[in-house]
Amino acid sequence: MNRIWTWALMIAALILIDQFSKGIIEQHYRLGESTEIISGFFNITYVRNTGAAFGMGANAAEIWRKILFLFIPVLACFYILYLIWTARKERYILGLSYSLILAGAIGNLIDRFSLGYVVDMFDFYIKSSHFPAFNVADACISIAAGLLIIDYFMELKKTKTKEA
Repeated sequence: MNRIWTWALMIAALILIDQFSKGIIEQHYRLGESTEIISGFFNITYVRNTGAAFGMGANAAEIWRKILFLFIPVLACFYILYLIWTARKERYILGLSYSLILAGAIGNLIDRFSLGYVVDMFDFYIKSSHFPAFNVADACISIAAGLLIIDYFMELKKTKTKEA
């Protein structure tokens, strides 16, 4: 199967998993309600994020929030589609990374357009120190960031090998 179709199916599956998990949280939890999964380390907690990553910008004026959280991300999604297309033949990890970013962006955009906020639920912590809650879409973007770093170093190694 062509890489582009593999990535397209992966993107669709991840968006569905993201939306399904968020739907379960919204149906079965009240805002702020939490279920302990691993004592002292991990809870499922219903959080609404009206900002960007880690809630940044949540208190910005409505016009800025629309520009930053709706308009620009939609444009970015089209650019990411272009990047996926250009990476499809040569750099598998790069295309995979862009596909994960697109899945995450679309998953969170669906929330922003339909709800006005993003549903987060994964709550990792140690004692009273909590990592900001996140969701499947956020995890996709974070994994993609790691893959982009790996791709960068792989390409750097190839360049040095060619020069030697």
